[in-house]
Amino acid sequence: MEDSTAHDLDLITITQLRQVANPTPQPYRLHLQVESRIEKATSTGSPFLEVKLVDAADSLVWRIFDNNPVFQDAARLARNSFIQLSGHWVEGKYGIEPRQVQMRALTEEESSTLLLGDPDLASRQQADYADITAFIESIRDPRLQKLCLLFLERHGERFRRTGAARKNHHARRGGLVEHVAQMMRCAVAVAGVYPNLNRDLMIAGVLFHDCGKLWENVYAESGFTMPYNLTAEMLGHIPLGLELVNKLWRDMLEQPAAGEWTAMEPASEIVRLHLLHLIAAHHGSLEFGSPVLPKTPEAVALHHVDNIDAKLEMFRRGYASSKELGTGIFEKFSPWPVNIVAPLPAVNPPSADGAA
Repeated sequence: MEDSTAHDLDLITITQLRQVANPTPQPYRLHLQVESRIEKATSTGSPFLEVKLVDAADSLVWRIFDNNPVFQDAARLARNSFIQLSGHWVEGKYGIEPRQVQMRALTEEESSTLLLGDPDLASRQQADYADITAFIESIRDPRLQKLCLLFLERHGERFRRTGAARKNHHARRGGLVEHVAQMMRCAVAVAGVYPNLNRDLMIAGVLFHDCGKLWENVYAESGFTMPYNLTAEMLGHIPLGLELVNKLWRDMLEQPAAGEWTAMEPASEIVRLHLLHLIAAHHGSLEFGSPVLPKTPEAVALHHVDNIDAKLEMFRRGYASSKELGTGIFEKFSPWPVNIVAPLPAVNPPSADGAA
């Protein structure tokens, strides 16, 4: 239940809550989706609930004990339901939790707004998708360009709601679009410094390197939950990506334009094999899941571009959500093994008039 005063509280996201939460209670309300609800027992046998709550960019676990006035209501929460939690939020013994909590279901309009995501995040992802399309349109090899456009035509909607991972980096609805766009920017910049790299192949390789995650890490059409998929669980995103590219390639060769490519050099079959190699080798080592090691300059470059973007996203998340232990020192977070330190600010260039 909720009283009228709850509506007067500021509405914030989980990420914003992490930035302000501390041992002093602070009044806020959050719009959330229930990803899971698990019933457990304390060491003395008393029941409690662990409810995982998510929004467009983050998640938290809410532990509710049987002496909480909302325990019975929380015990009836359905998976994928949308709720508002209002209360005084604290960084407590069990993480961030609300006190004097009030809970209600979201209206249909509120749920739809929540699914659109944080406006700034949604705007960035829209710009990222436009950049991806522009990079693809700049590809000069007609086979690679057509293959990439065919992927967007058939799977663009699913691509837009896929995460780049479940936990480590870009683990949010649309996160794969963000990851791919930034990797393309980096890959094109690297290709500019190393002109012997095949720029077209790099762009296509970035687009397809994680395309198997459209089944491994795809979010539900109407939610922020990422269901497990038997096919993805048994095969993984690298074999799925290889299969998808082969299917798209076969379909592409059946189109009328393909007749113009028979005399092109390098031959289409060689182009296909090089692209498949980028997908197969992008994890960089056998112990991290690549079935083969990188054997071409583009495969080495793509692996490092992927690794750089994933790790820098982890740092961004750490600065946004980790506890500050001391001035400029932030608590380590999974999977990062050590505390992280704030980066050195850049020196601003002097103004045109010579003033500092």
